Amino acid sequence: MTRYLVGSISELTPGTKKIIQAGGRSVGVYNLGGELYAIRNLCPHQSAGLCEGITSSFITSTGPGEFCFEHEGEIARCPWHFWEFNIKTGQMMVDPKVRTKTYDVEVERFDVSVDEQQVFVHM
Repeated sequence: MTRYLVGSISELTPGTKKIIQAGGRSVGVYNLGGELYAIRNLCPHQSAGLCEGITSSFITSTGPGEFCFEHEGEIARCPWHFWEFNIKTGQMMVDPKVRTKTYDVEVERFDVSVDEQQVFVHM
């Protein structure tokens, strides 16, 4: 498995994302409440840059005028047709059989580093 440097941990504060090129693929790396996740920046619907859309919540309803926000800040919404994917699992919210690729993320401190930890995506 190849490792790709994302950057320093200070570049990924909670609630932010960074889009990188790794192994010929575009990947979005997200900091969700201090935990790091990576998904392919490619919507399976029509190949839009999935991670270039907004990060939001999934809205459900139990009836007229009643709304519930689920997975707050954990949903990547495609900028073209608003397909929504769970950043943690890669699953589409309305059809879990449709997925985008997820990748392992690692934070590592190097013995020679005097500044801070570095973030890597494994592919």
